[in-house]
Amino acid sequence: MADAQALDEVVDFTSDLIRIDTTNRGGGDCRERPAAEYAAERLAAAGLEPMLLERTPGRTNVVARVEGTDPSADALLVHGHLDVVPARAEDWSVHPFSGEVRDGVVWGRGAVDMKNMDAMILAVVRAWARQGIRPRRDLVIAFTADEEASAEDGSGFLADRHAELFEGCTEGVSESGAFTFHDGAGRQIYPIAAGERGTAWLRLSARGRAGHGSRVNRENAVTRLAAAVARIGAHEWPVRLTPTVRAALTELAALYGIETDLRDVDALLDKLGPAARLVEATLRNSANPTMFEAGYKINVIPGEAVAHVDGRCLPGGEEEFRTTLDELTGPDVDWEFEHREVALQAPVDSPAFAAMRAAVEAFAPEGHVVPYCMAGGTDAKQFSRLGITGYGFSPLKLPEGFDYHHLFHGVDERVPVEALHFGVRVLDRFLRTV
Repeated sequence: MADAQALDEVVDFTSDLIRIDTTNRGGGDCRERPAAEYAAERLAAAGLEPMLLERTPGRTNVVARVEGTDPSADALLVHGHLDVVPARAEDWSVHPFSGEVRDGVVWGRGAVDMKNMDAMILAVVRAWARQGIRPRRDLVIAFTADEEASAEDGSGFLADRHAELFEGCTEGVSESGAFTFHDGAGRQIYPIAAGERGTAWLRLSARGRAGHGSRVNRENAVTRLAAAVARIGAHEWPVRLTPTVRAALTELAALYGIETDLRDVDALLDKLGPAARLVEATLRNSANPTMFEAGYKINVIPGEAVAHVDGRCLPGGEEEFRTTLDELTGPDVDWEFEHREVALQAPVDSPAFAAMRAAVEAFAPEGHVVPYCMAGGTDAKQFSRLGITGYGFSPLKLPEGFDYHHLFHGVDERVPVEALHFGVRVLDRFLRTV
């Protein structure tokens, strides 16, 4: 069991890591090394031998192995990223890099994404060292750089250049799952991620005839691109049910006593009420325009316009995605992948999923565990190149009204102290029993 010191340390570690500014602005503008050194020092104090690994100076990853008691057992990867997205201090109630603990809540960028999980991992491993506990399976602990951008300096680099460090790993856990979802009717649901949509970030470009803004121009690059972007933004993608989402809908329908009719998923979602939010973003592929760049003067029609689109693909949905983008962009607009990663699925009937379910239910017996698919992506995509099946499992017991998903990359990101204590207890039980 996690001891009292572990409960204190998880709060201290979360706060300390938040105070280390690891903002990832993209394009290589980030420095995770101070946070990596912080984590490595605490792993070393627990008797481990952490390795600091860099593809680019300052973009540091940490890897360590905890030896299990059963050499014949497969190893388990437990990983978290050290970088965070940008935050503007003027928008926040508390400075985003203060790590302030106020009224039983830890505030700051990374409190839920995902320095809280990093702190839980450190607290559990150190508690084991104090108590002389060893897990059955080898555990590979990895703290990564660059998850909030391309992962080229983080999990991608580790998977491509240091695969030997993950020898024997068949499964992995990381963000984001086993958090409390309150349905507004008294039920507490704990979704555990067993899948991710694939990443398909796109660059669109249109060329046309440059000219004076006062003249008729039927080859206006801005007009061509704007029309394509509008078509993409308005497109209704068809429902495509993956095994994970089918399992999620089936378990949710059973929880609410609703007859499961997957022929009309939208009608089923209406009956699920707020719980529909757990699956609605993963029923389809998606493509959301996010950036538009064109021109340099109001009376000059530019010869080129560029837009960016955040696309996401379901497992098995990439061919549909490509074909649809070709149709929506039309003959006057070109598109290409700017960043692309695979979609993932993990079995929900595995011993690992059963162990996660049991660990949550041990400390939240009133809760209902269900599988779900993540709308976005994690480092599990890169680690899947090594044959590692990834799950989202960073447990948090959250009070009603605490909107977990909106705090990801949002303003006033924070995590309750009691949620961290719950996370340490659940993670400890899972890692010892899986």
